[in-house]
Amino acid sequence: MGSSGAAHGSASVSGPARSTEVTTQGRLEADLASLRAGLRTKGYRLTPQRQLVLEAVGQLGHATPEQVLAVVQRKAVGVNVSTVYRTLSLLEELGVVRHTHLGHGPSTFSLAAEQEHVHLVCRDCAGVQELPAELVGDLAVRLAQQQGFVVDIGHTALFGRCATCSPAAANPAPARHAGLR
Repeated sequence: MGSSGAAHGSASVSGPARSTEVTTQGRLEADLASLRAGLRTKGYRLTPQRQLVLEAVGQLGHATPEQVLAVVQRKAVGVNVSTVYRTLSLLEELGVVRHTHLGHGPSTFSLAAEQEHVHLVCRDCAGVQELPAELVGDLAVRLAQQQGFVVDIGHTALFGRCATCSPAAANPAPARHAGLR
C-alpha cells in the first residue's frame, strides 16, 4: 500500500474495497462498544464528539489530529482541535486507538483493532507503506533474546528510501549493525 497516511482506510463501495469498508465498519462498531464500556468504567460517557473522533480515525486509517478535526468538523463545526487532542488521548488510554510517529510532524492515530503492521517511510517522497508485522518478526525475536528489548510492533516505523526514490533499489544490500548479527 503505497499511499501517504490520510488515504488509508477510506474505501470505495465497489469491488474488493467493499470488503475493506465492511471490515472497517465492523471494527468501528466493536471499538464503539469497547469504548462505551471503557468510558463507563472510568465514569465517562460516549459523547457525540468522542464518537465522531473515533469514526474519523476509522474512516481515515492513519490520521493526524488535524486531519481528524477536518473530518469531524464536516458534521460538527463547533468541535475544536483541543477537543480532538483530548479525545485521542483518552481513546488511546482506553486502548481503542494507538499512535505512531511517521516523521517529524504530529503523530498519526489508527484503530487499535487493526492488524499490527510496520510502516516504511520514505525520507525523500514521504510515502508510507504498510507491511505485515511478521516481516520484522525475526528482528523482534533477536532484539528480545540479545538485548532483552521487547518491540512494540504497532508503533514501528522504519525510515529509508522507497523503491522509486532509491538508486540502490535494483541492488539492495543487507544493512549490518554491530550489535545484531
